[in-house]
Amino acid sequence: MAVAFMIAVYVLLDGFDLGAGAIHLVAAKNDRERRTILRAIGPVWDGNEVWIIAAGGTLFFAFPLLYAAGFSGFYLPLIIVLWLLVARGLSIELRAHIDDPMWASFWDGMFFFGSSLLIIFYGAALGNVVRGVPLNEDGYFFQPLWTDFSPFSQTPGILDPYTIIVGLLAFVTLITHGANWIALKTEGVLNSRSHRISRTFSIATLVLTLIATPFTFWVSPWMFESFLQRPYGFVLPLIAIVGLAGMIFFSFTERDRPAFLSSGAFILGMLTSTVFGVYPRVLPAVNPENSLTIQNAAASDYGQAVGLIWWSIGIVFATFYFVLIYRMFRGKVRLEDEGY
Repeated sequence: MAVAFMIAVYVLLDGFDLGAGAIHLVAAKNDRERRTILRAIGPVWDGNEVWIIAAGGTLFFAFPLLYAAGFSGFYLPLIIVLWLLVARGLSIELRAHIDDPMWASFWDGMFFFGSSLLIIFYGAALGNVVRGVPLNEDGYFFQPLWTDFSPFSQTPGILDPYTIIVGLLAFVTLITHGANWIALKTEGVLNSRSHRISRTFSIATLVLTLIATPFTFWVSPWMFESFLQRPYGFVLPLIAIVGLAGMIFFSFTERDRPAFLSSGAFILGMLTSTVFGVYPRVLPAVNPENSLTIQNAAASDYGQAVGLIWWSIGIVFATFYFVLIYRMFRGKVRLEDEGY
């Protein structure tokens, strides 16, 4: 539960600044507008990324077998993600260090490139978890980027038609989320362009959701059975549906705050629906007998109890910090001479 919570918070918060990076070269047409986008995420982007680090730490004490299997099996994509995070962070911090158009353009490209690929890789990773990975009896697996490109293979790669669809769905969803954030934080022509992007990609989100949902139940039919066995779980996809409807409606009516909250609700509904459908598995395997579950992957009761105490203390401080930061930097951004 704690790990799922932290990953959900990460996607909600870092999702909008990843989306802002993915539209950076499209929404902003000149240096001033690009600096404005960076200023809109500047106070919070690095703090948002702390949640994924904290989720990894929580995973270590709560589900050490899952930590070991996941970090070794997904070694290749994790290294790629690490370098993309580095490239993205450097692009934000180094862009303004030299007053030269070529220098700024290079880092703008890196910001776009790093943000876009991160979203797609995160989405593909989620698709891998839903589809299942080739875990053996010892809880070990390794995946190349692709194998026979079939989602039903006994030795699947990271990329196949299903995981690519999920990656693209994540891409258009977080672009919409990011565009809603930029619209919320800016004025004038940048605000107008963000509205247009949000409208376009909210429709794309609807289309890809309609494709990805039946594809998911085809690839992993046991997920739908989870909802049939526990019908109260249908409230979670209902949240996603309401969020998607609100995201489209408020994007077209240009109501920035409700649009941003709606895209957040859609993301939250989709993530919680996935967790509910996968449960009690924490890492499904192609061979169901080898799946890691909440029972066989968990740490000892004592370890979880001690970890939960420290996690509870830490989450209170983290929540206080984030509430304070977002409150301090609320409202529209104003571009000044210094900084981004």
